[in-house]
Amino acid sequence: MIDTDEGISEYLQTLLFPVLPAGLTVSPSRSQFFETESVSLSCEEDDSSAGWTLRRNTTKRTRTQCGGGWGKPAGSTCNINYILPLDTGVYWCESREGASSSSVQLTVTGGSVILQSPVLPVMEGDDVTLRCQANKQSSSLPAAFYKDGSLIRTEPAGHMTLHQVTSSDQGLYQCNISGHGESPSSRISVSDVADEAGDEDLSHSEDVLHTQLQPIRGSKDSDQASVYSAVKIETIRDEAINIRETEELREIHPDPEIIYSSLLLRRSNQ
Repeated sequence: MIDTDEGISEYLQTLLFPVLPAGLTVSPSRSQFFETESVSLSCEEDDSSAGWTLRRNTTKRTRTQCGGGWGKPAGSTCNINYILPLDTGVYWCESREGASSSSVQLTVTGGSVILQSPVLPVMEGDDVTLRCQANKQSSSLPAAFYKDGSLIRTEPAGHMTLHQVTSSDQGLYQCNISGHGESPSSRISVSDVADEAGDEDLSHSEDVLHTQLQPIRGSKDSDQASVYSAVKIETIRDEAINIRETEELREIHPDPEIIYSSLLLRRSNQ
């Protein structure tokens, strides 16, 4: 119930002049990064007066804002100049009114191999190229590509193209370079024109991103330690949501090659 004239005014303004959604862009445009790389995330605003800011969920903290202990804000852009595995998480734009963009999952590894794949959903019918990149290697190396744990094929040039993708191409992808190790997993999502807005849209302020973590094999450089990569994002809507962490997180800096973390997100109805 709205009790004040100011509250009524703000409510009517929201109805008459709704906040247009922002689009989140990532530069470089990929979902995986080597530690110590730089990355910029920008909220492309249709309504500059909405005051869009970047937020994230990680295994350690939820709904933190750029500049609040991580990243450097520059207008509607957030720059992370020295990214670390602890920056792995889900990122999205949020306005002062609580409107949200769709989210992206960024994975940062201390290992030797990453998979360069689209960070945003791709359109059905598009061609998608995946590249397997070894750290500090200027030339491409032969690489094996996997989908949902099964080998697709080995490419001598280190890149593979999926032609005219459909929903059947959705899944978890990773790659392996012999002698260097394997990448973390990244999800590729395919959307058509009808659902271009995305199932991961965070249009309600009470939505919380629930990230499930799945262990994958570590590269040789990480001494076969378990590296955890976020593999699924889903939104949970309810009138009240309590979030709490149930285990202490082992500090992974300055040895970010091994991540031991767990996160429990519990929904409570009030």
